[in-house]
Amino acid sequence: MTSDTVNIRKHLAWIAADWGSSNLRLWAINREGRVIAAVKSDRGMLSLTPSEYEPELIRLIEDWLPERPVDVVVCGMAGARQGWREAAYLSTPTPLDRLSQGAVAPVLATSALRVHLLPGVSQRGADEFDVMRGEETQLAGLIEKTPGFSGLACLPGTHAKWARLENAVLTRFATFMTGEIFELLARHSVLRHSIGDANDADTRDTFQTAVRESAREPERYTQRLFGLRARDLLDTALPQGEARKHRLAARLSGLTIGLELAGARALMEPGETVTLSGGQALCARYALAFEAIDQPVALFDGDTAVQAGLALAHRSLSAG
Repeated sequence: MTSDTVNIRKHLAWIAADWGSSNLRLWAINREGRVIAAVKSDRGMLSLTPSEYEPELIRLIEDWLPERPVDVVVCGMAGARQGWREAAYLSTPTPLDRLSQGAVAPVLATSALRVHLLPGVSQRGADEFDVMRGEETQLAGLIEKTPGFSGLACLPGTHAKWARLENAVLTRFATFMTGEIFELLARHSVLRHSIGDANDADTRDTFQTAVRESAREPERYTQRLFGLRARDLLDTALPQGEARKHRLAARLSGLTIGLELAGARALMEPGETVTLSGGQALCARYALAFEAIDQPVALFDGDTAVQAGLALAHRSLSAG
């Protein structure tokens, strides 16, 4: 047993988990609330059956476990209907400091763990049916770290979430399939012959121009998509090789995020600062998009938010 393992076992208080569709992230938390170890896995909900969750969890954390039961608080798709055990959706408006009230405990073969699966949140309405699972915990962490927060938050991702928060209550949200649409177009449409990596640093102007075009005239989105392919075939001013693909990928990214911003315009108050929370690279890209349309933003680290939201739920569960 290594000295690191001994130290983790000695100081471990509980374990935080974000179990998504494709990945699992785990953090060992000490009594002071600090992360003392972390591990990741690519075994998300899409690659697991209900009976495989417990063995996968134990495989990853068995070296952390002391000789006493340990709480594991889990947000994300492990609590979905197709996951480990369903934690039913809470309905909006949802007080984000009460997510733990909807937690469920799967039946375990081991006595070393006490697992709590947090619920997602649903929204029902004539044209506003929507769901989230995992993002609500990230939003709970945002209000935990910024007491009294009210405003609009954007959580970029495969399915970007926009959420209206009022005094720690999630009142309304909307989902945009921006990341998934980009991947489908870039990898599985006629555009796949033209598109490369969208994260090239030399394509900022191309990206922001496309954001402005799409946000201003969203009805021309599909026309401009085909224009990407035509430009690849005809525009002699474009650079050659990979630089060409970078440029076209940046334009596709800008058009698609710009379409999202056009759709989210109804959620924004004039001059309102939108809080961006998520991964560093994607939030930086969204910040450029907001800059292109002169919308002020504030950044909040996604991991910090998730961990704070899980900690809030753990305190509530421990309090009984």
